[in-house]
Amino acid sequence: MDTAQPGILAPVPKAARYISYTLEPGADPVPALKALAASAGGADLVVGLGPSLVAALDGAIAGLHDFPSYSSKGVDIPATPAALWCWLRGEDHGVLLHRSRELSDRLAPAFAVEQVIDSFMYRDSRDLSGYVDGTENPQGEEAVTAGIVQGQGAGMDGSSFVAVQQWWHELDAFETLPEAEQDNVFGRHRADNEEFDEAPESAHVKRAAQESFSPEAFMVRRSMPWADGLSAGLVFVAFGRSLDAFEAVLRRMTGQEDGILDGLFRFTRPVSGAYYWCPPVKDGQLDLSRLGL
Repeated sequence: MDTAQPGILAPVPKAARYISYTLEPGADPVPALKALAASAGGADLVVGLGPSLVAALDGAIAGLHDFPSYSSKGVDIPATPAALWCWLRGEDHGVLLHRSRELSDRLAPAFAVEQVIDSFMYRDSRDLSGYVDGTENPQGEEAVTAGIVQGQGAGMDGSSFVAVQQWWHELDAFETLPEAEQDNVFGRHRADNEEFDEAPESAHVKRAAQESFSPEAFMVRRSMPWADGLSAGLVFVAFGRSLDAFEAVLRRMTGQEDGILDGLFRFTRPVSGAYYWCPPVKDGQLDLSRLGL
């Protein structure tokens, strides 16, 4: 779809940098956003606007709202909203560093950097646990249907909603589990990535099977591992034509439906969570017309 930000539907890159920004008190975001819009629109940068920024512009995007916060059986799902989110994509972390400096200079003084996360592709796009990530991701037209807004008019068609969470892995704890228990966490054999029927109901593939929801909860997942010193985990990124699919899966994972907690929580926890609206593109730049810009 030529009105979607190209990076949304493109394959996961070799390296990436996620930057979230806050809006400075009393600052006018319009000049910085216009400058950003003019320089974005390519596959090397995906931009998302948070609910607070849309509100600061006196705008409204149907379907965009605050990230939900859940607590269940010792698991807390935090909400950590930000005004603006940028996903820089590439192959060289040094290049991404300089691009992020240029981007942040362009956004100043209206926006201040809140968090930076560097990420990378591990082996053949695996999670650091060793299991393949993004299995059964929709492809081609199915990805467009799942991830891109259509039929809502100019300024909305081609846009997308994105859920972003940073997950922190306790890899030492995971690696102490016997191989069979590790497989049971995911419901897949790490060796061949095959699902197995005898997995427990807590297995991630059973908790998050997108086709098992009504309506089906397909998302375009573009998650990548992160590491900082000896800490590591996954930046979970899921694009959708709405936020409904992500919320349905999150509710089931946290046991809101039946009290069964997803097996992933045996070794990993989310430490952040935010929603953003990713505007469409027009004539090679971000289309902010739905916000009056």
